Amino acid sequence: MSDTARLGRTGVKVSRLTLGAMNFGAWANRDHEDAVRIIHAALGSGVNVVDTADVYSDGENEEIVGRALQGRRDDVVLATKFHGARGSDPNRRGNSRRWISRAVEESLTRLRTDHIDLYQVHRPDPDVDLDETIGALSDLVRQGKIRYFGTTTFEAHQLVQAQWVAQRGGHVRPVTEQPPYSILARAAERAVLPVAQEYGLGVLPWSPLAGGWLSGRYRPGAGDAPRSTRLDRQPHRHDPELAANQRKREAAEQLAKLADEAGLTVAHLAIAFVLEHPAVSSVIIGPRTQDHLDQLLGAADVRLSDDVLDRIDEIVPPGVTISPADEGYQPPSLTDPSTRRRPLPREAKR
Repeated sequence: MSDTARLGRTGVKVSRLTLGAMNFGAWANRDHEDAVRIIHAALGSGVNVVDTADVYSDGENEEIVGRALQGRRDDVVLATKFHGARGSDPNRRGNSRRWISRAVEESLTRLRTDHIDLYQVHRPDPDVDLDETIGALSDLVRQGKIRYFGTTTFEAHQLVQAQWVAQRGGHVRPVTEQPPYSILARAAERAVLPVAQEYGLGVLPWSPLAGGWLSGRYRPGAGDAPRSTRLDRQPHRHDPELAANQRKREAAEQLAKLADEAGLTVAHLAIAFVLEHPAVSSVIIGPRTQDHLDQLLGAADVRLSDDVLDRIDEIVPPGVTISPADEGYQPPSLTDPSTRRRPLPREAKR
């Protein structure tokens, strides 16, 4: 795999596949030696981006990545994230300046490096003014602790707002977005990807295999697939009894048939589909084993014909996400009923 792409409007060149390290550590593959071998194998294949986060396996993941990159750090575009809770202290989470300043130091220590190439806001934080977050990240760029920063699972209007806030405040602008994007979760096509193109953001989609639904586990007439290791951790995305997941299985079976006709594996079909979008710089793959990595690496070399892409559009129409659980984030405007209801007059409350 030798093909690279420009990361948005930056001068950084990235491999078309990014190694997502989330499955290394307590959440999945607990064998540190094996995880290091897999990271080295990915780098040896031409992958030059490694993506992690401080919350993955409670920091253990960053420690594994840091160990694996010893002696190879300068060859890697290293990306990590902050936002998720790191303990019970309410100030050890979120997007405040206070936490960002602490979180970056802890990540640098675990990663055994003096700088992070791409530091990402893992989710929006409705309790923190965006100017505070972008201002704190801009300061880290100027201090040399991070080279660039970006966002993850932001909505389209938030991407626009972030650009406007940066320009108004004289801050450094975000340069990337990391949305959920797969054949089964195409909502990003409505606005997020067009906005990313408009503002020159590099796009690194996560979950191109839809959390394993497009790994090839589900085939027509094959009966029940083996129990997913993700089921206990994310039942809302993987419980086969849920209606939305039943619809995902039906689509996955149709896509398996299409992949067979095209002479491809389902995984290669799924990753190649995401890479077809002109907004996408690099797609995040998250292997748990060396076998998984070997099965995914060739996807970057696959190009899909218009006929295959048209068939995919028939199975899951553009802009459609079959299950809201695959969107990765639900804003308070959807989760908090009070945001959609006028307050009762004082006399009516008695």
